[in-house]
Amino acid sequence: MSFINLDRDLQDTLSISSDNEEDNGDEIDCSYSTASDDDCNDSDDGLDYDNNDVNSSEEKSYLILKEDELHKCQEKEIEKVTSVLSLSNDDAAMLLLKYSWSATNVNEAWVEDEVKVRESVGLLDVHDHDVNFPNNDKKTVDCGICFDSVKFDETANCGCDHVFCKVCWEDYICIAIQDGPGCLTIKCPEPSCGVAVGPDMVKALVKGEEKKKYDRFCVRSYVESNKKIKWCPGPRCDCAIKFDTDSYNADNYDVTCDCKYDFCWKCMEDPHSPLDCETVGKWVVQNKDESGNTTWILAYTKPCPKCSKPIEKNLGCMHMTCAQPCGHEFCWLCLAPYTGGSSHFASSSCNAYHSEGGESSKNKRQRKSALEAIMRYTHYYERWDANEKSRRKAFSDLQKIETVDLKKLSSNYNMPETQLQFITDAWLQIVECRRMLKWTYVYGFYIPEKEEKKAFFEFLQGDAETGLERLHLCAEKELQVYIKKEDAEAATKDKFDNIFREKLTRLTDVTRSYFKKLGRVLENGLSQVDNSDLGQSLIYWNM
Repeated sequence: MSFINLDRDLQDTLSISSDNEEDNGDEIDCSYSTASDDDCNDSDDGLDYDNNDVNSSEEKSYLILKEDELHKCQEKEIEKVTSVLSLSNDDAAMLLLKYSWSATNVNEAWVEDEVKVRESVGLLDVHDHDVNFPNNDKKTVDCGICFDSVKFDETANCGCDHVFCKVCWEDYICIAIQDGPGCLTIKCPEPSCGVAVGPDMVKALVKGEEKKKYDRFCVRSYVESNKKIKWCPGPRCDCAIKFDTDSYNADNYDVTCDCKYDFCWKCMEDPHSPLDCETVGKWVVQNKDESGNTTWILAYTKPCPKCSKPIEKNLGCMHMTCAQPCGHEFCWLCLAPYTGGSSHFASSSCNAYHSEGGESSKNKRQRKSALEAIMRYTHYYERWDANEKSRRKAFSDLQKIETVDLKKLSSNYNMPETQLQFITDAWLQIVECRRMLKWTYVYGFYIPEKEEKKAFFEFLQGDAETGLERLHLCAEKELQVYIKKEDAEAATKDKFDNIFREKLTRLTDVTRSYFKKLGRVLENGLSQVDNSDLGQSLIYWNM
């Protein structure tokens, strides 16, 4: 059947025109909620989910937590321990570090065997600050590290009897901080002593960058111990995302961080609708798996006729010699023993075609199949990678648009930047559509070649490519006319307001609508498509 008629039917069926774009209930809302002062007070895990701040139609619930909000959550866990066990904040923090920041685990272990818990953590029953940092004591003692004689009030200890000067303490702790997160559980410098060095003591002895680094390690330990919180993988982003997995059972784990970085919270890859996390995982493994090397060997090498080891041809002539200890000499073309000189080609045994069977024919079929597999994988990978690179470039262009170009346009046409939001919306849509288009190539890779619906899928994919290219070209090339304003006649305010604005807005709306509905079709596995008559594919969109 002709795809020309199909294209006309698709326009009616998919309704990609923006005329009916009032379907706001179906739009994916990328808004997010941020933790407030009460976020750590109303739930057992220290966070309060406000479903009014997230998309109710998608029923997803997540919070974006910045560093100060994570500190509040840590303080909430510390309070849970201190209120039950009557311990100091410092002791509670050390216990929580040991028990993965779970107040419940700490309290249960403490009640079961307090002595065992104290020994495992290195916790002494000492709460007097003057014990750790002696004051007004002018007697002289020898430092256990540098062996210098120092005044006692210039020393510090962990509550044990091992005394070290504050200078050595600071060096000891700074080295531990430089070595990594292990600084959170350091012990007394005396090798035979297992008493823990608490956070309060660390913060009293170190300053500046080391202190900040210690605090970051502490926050990291909280996030990485919590199964419901993950760091945003965005470049230079320090936010964490708390996902309410208990109340959310759907397959969409897409989140948008404050830094505008989108990712799948479940598998930490880019948002990958219409694919599920399992398929994305298979693709990631496909890109890294050693099986690719095996396929390459089958496609570009031949087995030695004697020892069967794979051999790659690296010189111009056809005379091959297998590595020792085999040393077999053979012809690369026909794999027959090489008789020496050019006499091998004198007969027609090498250059003439002979019908073959058996093992030789099987090896050739394997190589041919491997080569086809490589070519097929390369086809999909190149397009997947090209759209990913295009998405990253679009994201970079968006940042430049927001920080530089909008200001220039505002100056060129004497209008506030708020009236230029349509440009930002277009670029955000380009980034999102490049992401989705990228994953459609993985979707296509896993559709069997003989699948009846594959031709229809490829037509939809090609239509998506065409529409997105129109939008990208308009936002990337045509916009420059108005930014640079080199041709005053072609870049008038009237043309910018009445022609360019309308065109870019229209393309943005049409592209958004088409990709949203395309995603639904693919998520349903093309199950709603009637293969007996592609032109009459009855997909009901007005949901």
